[in-house]
Amino acid sequence: MTDTHRQDPNHPDHRSTYDQARESASRVYHDARDKAADAYDTSVQATKEVAHRAADGIESNPLGVLAGGLVVGALVGSLLPRTAKEKELLAPIGRKLSATVQQAFAAAKEAGKQELDQAGLTPGAARDRGRSLLDGVAKAVSSAGSAAASAARKSDTV
Repeated sequence: MTDTHRQDPNHPDHRSTYDQARESASRVYHDARDKAADAYDTSVQATKEVAHRAADGIESNPLGVLAGGLVVGALVGSLLPRTAKEKELLAPIGRKLSATVQQAFAAAKEAGKQELDQAGLTPGAARDRGRSLLDGVAKAVSSAGSAAASAARKSDTV
């Protein structure tokens, strides 16, 4: 009877063990499903918050985001090795850009010199004004000294 008891799946002892295992597995499954759903909801909410903060940051400082993007792009570009084809295609552009920048700098320098000359701010004029200023300061010091000495003499005679 003991052997048939172990082999009979309909025996009450087997049923209760089976039911207990099934209920336990069902609870574990439902708990895991609930935790996974909670984790998913939390991650979706966190992702939305990060997206809103990023959008707010972009709206409040678009130039900063642009500058940051340019810096990141330049950094990535500098880390990537140049190919022979890039050198071949970009070298003429680099030379032309360099020449253009040099010409623009020379033109700006010349225009600035002309403006200073028209305003009378040449090196010679600046030197002359400096001398005139020093002469004026020397005269003022001399006059102040003379006035002080004169005042001192008057107070001695009184």
